Amino acid sequence: MFQGASALNLDAKGRMSIPAKHRDALAVQCEGRITLTRHPHGCLLLFPRPTWESHREQIASWPMSARTWQRIFLGNASDVEMDSAGRILIAPELRQAIGLQRDVMLLGMGSHFEIWDSAKLAEDEAKAIANGMPDVLSDFSF
Repeated sequence: MFQGASALNLDAKGRMSIPAKHRDALAVQCEGRITLTRHPHGCLLLFPRPTWESHREQIASWPMSARTWQRIFLGNASDVEMDSAGRILIAPELRQAIGLQRDVMLLGMGSHFEIWDSAKLAEDEAKAIANGMPDVLSDFSF
């Protein structure tokens, strides 16, 4: 179960270091084999490869009416591996597709992670808060 936010930086080559608290879990769970893909909300999704393979099968079985969505998820999928320093290379195409700059946020979302440009995430969250909580969460409380 991945959770928590990590403020990270991309290096000049587009590599991102996976925080140590997640690096060990990814090494055990998938031997550092990861898949990145684009999400239409403006972030990247980072999956341990076995988790991605399950999603990939579901996405591939979608009907022709969902072909555009298949292109977004499958057409942008990129298999990567953590290097010995715990870094992954984010392809230039994926960085450009979501406007990923130097400052990024890695968010643990349970079975996977989201990778956001820090400024874009702050803007997205501010809009969500300004719009108020959706009705589906009206009964939620801590």
